[in-house]
Amino acid sequence: MDRLSAIHILNQLDLKGRYVFTLRDLEKILPEANQRTFQTGLSRLVKQGILERAARGVYIFGLSKHKKGPHTIELIARSLRRGEYNYVSLESALSEYGAISQIPIDRLTVMTTGRKGEYRTPYGTIEFTHTKRPVSDIVQHIHDVGRPLRLASKQAAYRDLKRVGRNTHLVEENDED
Repeated sequence: MDRLSAIHILNQLDLKGRYVFTLRDLEKILPEANQRTFQTGLSRLVKQGILERAARGVYIFGLSKHKKGPHTIELIARSLRRGEYNYVSLESALSEYGAISQIPIDRLTVMTTGRKGEYRTPYGTIEFTHTKRPVSDIVQHIHDVGRPLRLASKQAAYRDLKRVGRNTHLVEENDED
C-alpha cells in the first residue's frame, strides 16, 4: 500500500463524508497481499499522520476535512460497537435537554446492547454502559436527530440513569419525569 494510493482512496471516501474506519474497513479498502504487509503499511501511514489511531481498532483519516467536526466522537463510538444498538443517554442526553446543569465537555455517555467499556480518544472519552432492555423498548424511546448516534428521550435517559445506579442529584427536580 503506497502512500499516494492510500491518500487517494481515503480522500475519495472523505469527500463522501467517510473518515472514521475500523481495522476491518481498512483491510478492505487498502488491500495488501498478506497481513504482515498490511500491518507494516498501516504503521507507516500512522507514523506519517495519514491515519490517526482514535481507539483500539479505530482510525481516522488524518487529512480529513471533517475530523474536527462535532460528530467525530459519535462516529468513533459507533465504530467501536458496530452491530449493536447504541444511543446517547445518561448525562450526555440529559445535558442536551437542559435537565442537568453540568455539561459533560469531554465525555460521551452511550447506552449499548454490546459490552460496557470506557475509551479515551483524542476527541474525548466514550463511556459505554450495557443495557438489557429489549430492542423493541429501545427503539420506541430513541430519536434520530441527524447525527451518527440516536438520542434517548428525556424520560428514557433519566430512566437509564436510575436503572444503572448513577447519581441523580444533578437532575433538576422538574425534569425528572
